[in-house]
Amino acid sequence: MEVDYSTIKVIGFDADDTLWVNETYFRDTEERFASLLEGYETKNKIDQELFKMEIKNLELYGYGIKGFVLSMVESALELSNNQVSQQTIGEILDLGKKMLLEPVELLDDVKTVLEQLKDDYRLIVLTKGDLLDQERKLEKSGLSAYFHHVEVLSDKKEDNYSQLLEHLQIDVKDFLMIGNSLKSDVLPLINIGAQAVHVPFHTTWQHEEVKVEENNYRYLKISKLSDILEYLK
Repeated sequence: MEVDYSTIKVIGFDADDTLWVNETYFRDTEERFASLLEGYETKNKIDQELFKMEIKNLELYGYGIKGFVLSMVESALELSNNQVSQQTIGEILDLGKKMLLEPVELLDDVKTVLEQLKDDYRLIVLTKGDLLDQERKLEKSGLSAYFHHVEVLSDKKEDNYSQLLEHLQIDVKDFLMIGNSLKSDVLPLINIGAQAVHVPFHTTWQHEEVKVEENNYRYLKISKLSDILEYLK
């Protein structure tokens, strides 16, 4: 696909599963959660009910590990008809704490890409999730020095992006977003007149999956983050 990034001055990066591994920890925890409740329901049923609970609770808890843990606790109570033991609830809370303490595993070539772009572009992070957790991961990542601004958004819809770009005094024509989610990192930017690059991650949360006719949207899809250097340098 031919793209023209000659007007780009600011590049936004999603964080989870674009700069570092994230979704893998959620999937691993879901497996452990299902094992804890295997006496009450089948794994498939447990997975389905947990997802429904997460979606129901998004407006209350938002995105991130803490909301996920609360949804696991609530799902455990419902699936067990309030019979789940205090020990199991404690084990669920421990699963959440383990997620919060996981090391930050950078994806391939992230530092190389940022190092090559930092002198020519203003780099910012635009991510969803829990503020404290995202600040912790950014600090552990060792990437803070590359970014002029970090924003943890409650959601990533057209209005969220438009308001933020206006606040940061960034013209949409000057802005390029890079991320792993079509739903959150690509399509909203295209819809407001900015540009976007899709870098798929091997695991995607069901809520972020979206089917689109790629011919109807003009965005670049690359297989790994370092491929963007061919178009920007």
